[in-house]
Amino acid sequence: MSEVLTIVSLSADASDPARRAPGATGPVLIRSKQGWSIAETSVKPAPELVSWLEQEAASAGFDWAITPPTGRKKRLLISDMDSTIIGQECLDELADFAGVKAAVSAITERAMRGELDFAGALTERVAMLRGLGLEALDRCHAERVTLNPGARELVATMKAHGARCVLVSGGFRFFTSRVAAMAGFVADRANTLVDDGFRLTGEVAQPILGREAKLAALVEEAASIGTAPSDALAMGDGANDLDMIAASGLGVAYKAKPVVAARTRARIDHTDLRAALFFQGYAPDDILSS
Repeated sequence: MSEVLTIVSLSADASDPARRAPGATGPVLIRSKQGWSIAETSVKPAPELVSWLEQEAASAGFDWAITPPTGRKKRLLISDMDSTIIGQECLDELADFAGVKAAVSAITERAMRGELDFAGALTERVAMLRGLGLEALDRCHAERVTLNPGARELVATMKAHGARCVLVSGGFRFFTSRVAAMAGFVADRANTLVDDGFRLTGEVAQPILGREAKLAALVEEAASIGTAPSDALAMGDGANDLDMIAASGLGVAYKAKPVVAARTRARIDHTDLRAALFFQGYAPDDILSS
């Protein structure tokens, strides 16, 4: 069965790799506007297609997705927050206020690569924050947290077409609640930092939301709108996103760790989050700014 190959670029003609891709049968549909070059073509199964795309994308700077020809526009967007919807790892930035960023960041990197147990790594990192005043959380959000390009447009456009948009994070609700409001998500799920009213205790409220809980969130959120995980776009960058991404109808690796990218057929490394709309068949004129 033929699938759809979508190539998206902000720096080159997307139609050229679309025509040359292994298994491409054409014709090539081209959509271009405001610097975007988007090309779609039908492809037959070709064992070498993914490796070819990886090599070409690295040198030409384009993003790509291979999707079924039907059911492309999803009714659910469920996305990781840190290093996906925002450009930071909130726990790492918060650790900077406690003077332990280097140690915390090193653990974060290993956990996101799948080298450490997520819950154990989270517990270890949060313990380093014991005694940090709660005012640091407000400062961290105000001074450090920024949305990645295309985040608002992705959420606004999918919401306008009837999709439910949910933020799900192995981080903390202090940040997800604020980022959800910034980007337009209608709901958020995350962990909770324990405090004594003045300072962090160095503990995480149980149960910890990790890899399994992200998958459960996908299933539950899909059921809440009467659909299946196959009708969802799931997006993330770290190993704790893998089950959620694998179970969705369109799993997108956003500037992801190798262990995540290797399990996906849709990758954003060179453009921005709006590419996830083009992967679903949206045209540039469909995109809303907020």
